[in-house]
Amino acid sequence: MKQMIPLILLSCLIQTIPLFSQGFSLAFGSCLHQEKELSLLSKAKAQSPNAFVFLGDNIYADTYDSMQINAAYQSLACNPNFQALKRSVSLYATWDDHDYGMDDVGKYYPLKEASKRMFTSFFQPPNRTQLLSHQGIYQSYLFRCRGKKIQLILLDTRTFRSSLKRINKPSEETDSYYPYERLYLPVYTEDSSMLGEGQWAWLAKQLRVKSAVTIIASSTQFATEYNGYETWANFPNEQERMRNLIYAVQKEHVVFISGDVHYAELSKDCTSEYPLYDLTSSGISESWGFAAPNVHREDGPVMENNFGVLRIRPWRNELTFLIYTEKGLRLQRTIYLNELEFK
Repeated sequence: MKQMIPLILLSCLIQTIPLFSQGFSLAFGSCLHQEKELSLLSKAKAQSPNAFVFLGDNIYADTYDSMQINAAYQSLACNPNFQALKRSVSLYATWDDHDYGMDDVGKYYPLKEASKRMFTSFFQPPNRTQLLSHQGIYQSYLFRCRGKKIQLILLDTRTFRSSLKRINKPSEETDSYYPYERLYLPVYTEDSSMLGEGQWAWLAKQLRVKSAVTIIASSTQFATEYNGYETWANFPNEQERMRNLIYAVQKEHVVFISGDVHYAELSKDCTSEYPLYDLTSSGISESWGFAAPNVHREDGPVMENNFGVLRIRPWRNELTFLIYTEKGLRLQRTIYLNELEFK
């Protein structure tokens, strides 16, 4: 895939991509351990996407030692499958807990500035100067395809996230709906946050940028119900704030992509003004024994290692969600963009 030179526009970056009959294709994945083979990256490369997004847990550092974070990135840099993907397609990234620093941490992680420097040094985002000018690693990009603009918004759900409410009493945890031990309860305090006020203000500005389709990349799942693990549903006020913001700016054709959970699924949140789809892909190398309950699940779960693809044909009013494993295509759903419009 030809590497394109980015141009600055309205605090975003625009990249012009070649005109392919199959449209704009964005591949993505999460949860890859730097010491493993990562053969799925070669499968992703074979799909010839226009871009690839790493959605977090791009390394497993889990440390309070910045040298260990750096060593984990260097190990990933030496992986042949990562190297081949990097040579063939433009890479974009956000982080989750294990590459940010430690399991389930948020804004109180003491090495977050050092971690940010190593993140930006490793991934070399096209807007690195702009990214370094503010706290956190949130970013936004625009791509042109047949005269249409595809917007990619990369959220930072770690740097500003409030502390989770851990379950520490058996009476809080007991519920037959969950066939496992939950870790967290929802936080309803008004000052709790996923993104922080600065990032919320920035996001409102980005959602006012005109685009045919807007992809919001969140390291943790947005459109799922509460399940006792990490999701946006742990902060229901913030989840509702996102729905309200999309409505307030009248932003249509928004979809979410997410990672974190070590399985893949397509969720559909119908509590907003139009359905908000969330295609989760996790993990590239990591796996989990079960899928949490999710009343918003439209398709899946896919429990094998996987990566996701969004294929967009705005001139045909189509968007296709795909999940691939080592064995090939496992999930496919096509929707029409007019489903993602205010009625």
